[in-house]
Amino acid sequence: MPKLKVLSGKKIIKILMSFGFVVASQKGSHVKLSRDVDSGEQELTIPNHIELDKGTTKAIYNQILRYISETELFSHFYSK
Repeated sequence: MPKLKVLSGKKIIKILMSFGFVVASQKGSHVKLSRDVDSGEQELTIPNHIELDKGTTKAIYNQILRYISETELFSHFYSK
């Protein structure tokens, strides 16, 4: 069974930037990312912490799945 990786906010932001997201703003330790697509603007807010709890990482993963397919995203968040 695949295990969820321990990721930092910085690493998740880097992953999302590889899918075309850009930093729109930052307020405190939370970074707002966005990208424009044909259907409109897509936005995500990521806590820029050194290490994210597994529950937080899983919640972020589920939110990202609204915009990016699981086949493209899975290897970034899960190890075999």
